[in-house]
Amino acid sequence: MFPKLPLLHVWFKSAYFQRLKALTPEENTRSQHGLFFQDGQRRVDYVLTYSVKKSSGSHSTRQSVHLLTENVVLGCSGEIFNGQEDQKAFRREEFEGKLRDMGLELEKDEDGKIPGVYFVKIHAPWNVLCREAEFMKLKMPTKKSNSIVEKISTLISKILEPLHPHVEEHQPKNIKHLSHTFSREKQHLICMNICIYAFLAGITSLLGSGVYTAAYPLHDVSSIFVRLLYEEWANYSVFYKYQPIGLVRKYFGEKIGLYFAWLGLYTQMLIPASLVGVIVFLYGCATVDDNIPSMEICHPRNNITMCPLCDRVCSYWKLSTACGTARASHLFDNPATVFFSIFMALWAAMFMEHWKRRQMRLNYEWDLTGFEDEEVSNNKTDHPRAEYEFKVMQKSLRKRQKSQDKVNTLTFQDRLPAYMTNIVMMLLMIGVTFAIVFGVILYRISTKAALHMSSSLITRNHVQLTVKTTAAIINLVVILILDEVYGAVARWLTVLEAPKTDKSFEERLIFKTFILKFVNAFSPIIYIAFFRGRLVGRPGSYLYVFDSYRMEECAHGGCLMELCIQLSITMLGKQLIQNNLFEIGIPKLKKLIRYIRSKQGAFQEEERQKKLTRYETDHFLEPFGGLTPEYMEMIIQFGFVTLFVASFPLAPLFALLNNIIEIRLDAKKFVTELRRPVAARAKDIGIWYNILRGVAKVAVIINAFVISFTSDFIPRMVYQYMYSPDGSMHGFVNHTLSYFNVSHFQDGKEPMDPSHFGYPVVICRYKDYREPPWSNTPYELSKEFWAVLAVRLAFVIVFQNVVMLMNDIVDWLIPDIPKDISLQIHKEKILLVELFMKEEQGKSYIIDSSTSADGKENCSKHNNNSKVAPPRSRRHTNSTKSF
Repeated sequence: MFPKLPLLHVWFKSAYFQRLKALTPEENTRSQHGLFFQDGQRRVDYVLTYSVKKSSGSHSTRQSVHLLTENVVLGCSGEIFNGQEDQKAFRREEFEGKLRDMGLELEKDEDGKIPGVYFVKIHAPWNVLCREAEFMKLKMPTKKSNSIVEKISTLISKILEPLHPHVEEHQPKNIKHLSHTFSREKQHLICMNICIYAFLAGITSLLGSGVYTAAYPLHDVSSIFVRLLYEEWANYSVFYKYQPIGLVRKYFGEKIGLYFAWLGLYTQMLIPASLVGVIVFLYGCATVDDNIPSMEICHPRNNITMCPLCDRVCSYWKLSTACGTARASHLFDNPATVFFSIFMALWAAMFMEHWKRRQMRLNYEWDLTGFEDEEVSNNKTDHPRAEYEFKVMQKSLRKRQKSQDKVNTLTFQDRLPAYMTNIVMMLLMIGVTFAIVFGVILYRISTKAALHMSSSLITRNHVQLTVKTTAAIINLVVILILDEVYGAVARWLTVLEAPKTDKSFEERLIFKTFILKFVNAFSPIIYIAFFRGRLVGRPGSYLYVFDSYRMEECAHGGCLMELCIQLSITMLGKQLIQNNLFEIGIPKLKKLIRYIRSKQGAFQEEERQKKLTRYETDHFLEPFGGLTPEYMEMIIQFGFVTLFVASFPLAPLFALLNNIIEIRLDAKKFVTELRRPVAARAKDIGIWYNILRGVAKVAVIINAFVISFTSDFIPRMVYQYMYSPDGSMHGFVNHTLSYFNVSHFQDGKEPMDPSHFGYPVVICRYKDYREPPWSNTPYELSKEFWAVLAVRLAFVIVFQNVVMLMNDIVDWLIPDIPKDISLQIHKEKILLVELFMKEEQGKSYIIDSSTSADGKENCSKHNNNSKVAPPRSRRHTNSTKSF
């Protein structure tokens, strides 16, 4: 007989283990009250909660339902509750009756400590668990088989032993349990650890209609799993250790286990990327004093007069004042950034390949290698969602009024209005994002002009830094606000679309949310990287917005420094505010609100907390909202790390530091702040993998354009190898500056103080490749411009194709399935066949022995009629040998 385990596949997450540690032994025992039925023997596997607005009568809920049924049958007009509450009570009684028919056992608690909240406790007997396990064809561990562990793997395990959590699953093992589909006929081969799935038909629909207010499994605070998870996982002091992924999977299920396995691998892969990024940054710091272009800009004898940065209020300025910006730009715009971009492209490819191998290993260890095939063979496709069935029912009712045809599905014509609404709203939301970016542009232009008019010298000297920083902060605030708005809009659009299955609903929701949040997060960065400074015009012929606002141009050091500022503020702000403070603060705030609503005084609340049962305590925890927000914040971070890494080599380092905290923060949230989730089975991370691959591919193209068009890498290379007289960078700054005659300013656009330096300015310089005013084609694009443009385009093509080819080589060299896993799977199949052949042969031997004994007895009775006993059936013998 097997030990009875709880319903692992209907558990919700979140335990309040932190509160349990502070209890005395007597209080600890009392807090475990609620894990079992009143008889103390049957375990509570699942809990349903509902609320009832009681009337002045003294009827209980069950009595009210019986009276309601009698009234319906007899046609009585008297009312016990209002009609809506009566309907909910009737539906509850009907649903609970179906659960009892399935073999589940129920117990109600209508005298709880929480006013107005009632609980239905559900227990699944062992025979029901066996029936469901056999129906699902779950794979269970059987006999043990030895596997050879390589010496090098053992050595590495010993070296990394301090980094492993103190749980049994991480100890070195050389034994792997075989697994086979569960069958009650082969119970003598099945070991422990049964993962049960109980289908609670219609619960989603009942929760949506308010018949039940919540449905969740209980946190087993007395289980060793919870203690180990809290001590070795949901604890900031063990940040340097590996995660106990096996325990996470056992307690929360494969789907959540895969998320934390992916997050752990992603964080590990950030370590080499961070080291290389820091080296690239340090290289920039070490070579800044030897950078010839910045030395020329910062030279004290440099008296190059630059054209005004805005109309009227801005005056001429000296190039030497941009010394600080030029030196800072070299930290991120140096030859090492090109190498780092190539490295990060290969890093992304290796991360994807490494994850596929890690995922395959987990599938093997968790017996999920044939999960999808079993789902198909058992016809276990996703059940239609309640909202979809409701729309089908509405359509069917409308059709029946016209004809007797029955409707079973929604056609494209039925969904067309929802599809059109989705397209229009998505375009509208993207348009809102672009409008806000344009608004920030106008803010920068107007603020720059206003600060230049300031009477304070300090303010005028720090105009660029003030405008850049404040604009980046405004962008961050807008991004945080729109992220919440776009999440709600994406869910509303997906509900309006009415996908048929939960899987389809989740994928469509993820796609819409990703598109909106990606555009929201990266629109300001894309503008700075590829558009700012390119739609400006030239002195005397600038481009204006609304005939008043002159388009902004980049500083002399280029737009790469401004791109770095925008990227760093957005990335760090999202990680610190949205990913950490929101994740910590919002669940605690919601929990506090629930407590305040339910309590009737501080002293009564404290006394009530001491007497709460386990299912009442879990009722106050935050419901699990799915893994989409967790994946989404990491995917956006992956975009920051890969898409514009050429402009911010320290991005992997900041991502690594954030993720070290994020893993423990998410773990603590799952264990102590949230209800326990449904332990869903999954063999991969789903659509998120395709999104990751798409981001990695786009990153190659974006970094190619950033290096080519945003940085000065290509102009420096073109000058050094094509125009420099001595092959050095001396004279590069002068080569990139064009001449402008100040007498060619448009009327009303010239500076109000033309003698700012104490003498009249005749010629000013600006950054561009144009002919001088004394040439035959003044201010036209020069041949140097076209040479640089051609090299830039060629670099983009070469860089993209070379990196893509290298990615394909990495993909080809690294197999998706580890060799030891493929060999072990093959060996286990052979061992399983041999094992069950022996079992069937043993059964055949018993049957043959019984048949022989019956034959001898018959021979003795009929010995006078036959001298030789008839032989055993040849067909039976052949069939046994054939098997």
